[in-house]
Formats: sequence, structure tokens, C-alpha cells
Amino acid sequence: MTTFPIAKVNLGLNVVERRADGYHNLQTVFYPVPLKDALEVQPMDGLFPSDTDCDLKVTNIEIEGDEQRNLVVRAYKLLKRDFPQMPRIHAHLWKGIPTQAGMGGGSSDCAYMIRLLNDMFALQLTERQMVDYAVQLGADCPFFILSRPCYAEGIGELLTPVSLNLAGWYIGVVRPDIPVSTKEAFSRIRPHYPAKNCREVVMQPVACWRNELTNDFEESVFALYPEIARIKERLYDLGATYAAMSGSGSALFGLFQGCPPALDKEFPGMFTFCGRL
Repeated sequence: MTTFPIAKVNLGLNVVERRADGYHNLQTVFYPVPLKDALEVQPMDGLFPSDTDCDLKVTNIEIEGDEQRNLVVRAYKLLKRDFPQMPRIHAHLWKGIPTQAGMGGGSSDCAYMIRLLNDMFALQLTERQMVDYAVQLGADCPFFILSRPCYAEGIGELLTPVSLNLAGWYIGVVRPDIPVSTKEAFSRIRPHYPAKNCREVVMQPVACWRNELTNDFEESVFALYPEIARIKERLYDLGATYAAMSGSGSALFGLFQGCPPALDKEFPGMFTFCGRL
């Protein structure tokens, strides 16, 4: 069975409070983007010589670290604990979503793994139950169980669907080869409430977003990496109605009313994507 985990962008991202547990409370709107990975799962032959229940192969984009620590494998192990009848499996993850981009690729992979296993092995989990599993793996993983526009609070796990529809708009994504440390980005944030909540701003026409819809990470990340800031300005030069960094970066995106110019030529040597929402 094969599924296609999607990416997300943040429409506004405000760090509003530091919590007693060291994490931060956020306000953001998650919006799904048709930039995808591919995840294929097949039952493992009973005679296959493997020392693991979930054998994972990752291709196209290299992911550092032990593959048994990958969120896809962790999602399998989490469900296997409660559903021991699940067989051993082979999983193949083809990565199309760039890593360290602020687009939720790893979180999407694990959420879609939960959804796939639920369908493949008839676990009969409800959406609510899948969300409860997903939050154990990461704060923004539950969003990808829903995969529809949501306003998020808390550390990103408290979700409220919003009636935002950007159908017909084009999105252009540029991810420079600059890894941004989420820990460092948070360390430079001064929590505060925005003048207007992002949930209210996104209900306005996109043309109004530029001056009111903010990502708090941009100030610190742009100061450290001015070249990232220049990409945002270039997206506006190319005709974007709205442009911003997604998450803590380093991917930036622009919303265009028509198909944007060839981004691969405008940003040579960088990951680029263009699609219709």
C-alpha cells in the first residue's frame, strides 16, 4: 500500500508564551501544500532475515541518523505496542519534501504512516484516536492526520479547523542550503502576543496579509542569515502577493495569483517547488 505525505506552511507564526516545561505556546495557521513524499509499506515475508519488525529504506533525499529512530519506524512501533497482531513490514520512504525546511516533512511521514497502517491492517482507529497517537511523536504531527487548514495553539497540537480556501492560488517554495537550528531560533525569540491573531488575519484577502501576518522567527533568522531575507524580498519582486518563511525555516514561500516565473532559474542551486493550491 502506498500513501503520499504532504507538506505544510505556516500562515503566521507567533510565539506568545514560554511555558513552565521549557516549551513555548504558539499561534499559527497550518495550511497543506501539494509537495509530497511517497511512503510504501509491504508485509515482510515470514522467512525474511531481519532483526527488526519495521525495515525502512529512505531514498532521494538523505536523512542523517539511525533509520530505526525515524518517525516512520517510531509510528509503527507505537501502534505495534497496542496492536501486536500487525505483521513485520518493509517500508520505503521516497523523500520529496526537503528536510530542515519548516515544512513538516518528518511529522507528515509519521502521521501518514499511522493512517496507512490503520487502513492496511483494519485497525479501526477513529480520527481522534489517530491524533492521540500522533501527538506522542511530535507537536505538529496531529495536523497531518487531519491534513486540512487548521488554527493551532499550545505547542502546535491544539487544532481547530478553519474555513480557509486558497484554491486557485499558486505557491512557490524556495529552500536554500542553509540549515537553521530550531533550538537556536527559539533561543532568540522574545514571546509576545501579536497585534492581531493570525486566525483573524487569514480571513482577510491575501493582499492584506503582507503587513499583518507575521512569522516571529524571521527577525532572528534573517539577522543570522541575510541571504534568507533576500529570498523573501526576491519572491515579492517576482510578483508574490504574500511571502514568508515557514516554521523556523529555512524554506520560504510565496503565494501568487498566477503561475510564477521558473524558480529553479531564479534560485540556482536551491530546492524549488511550484504548485497550484
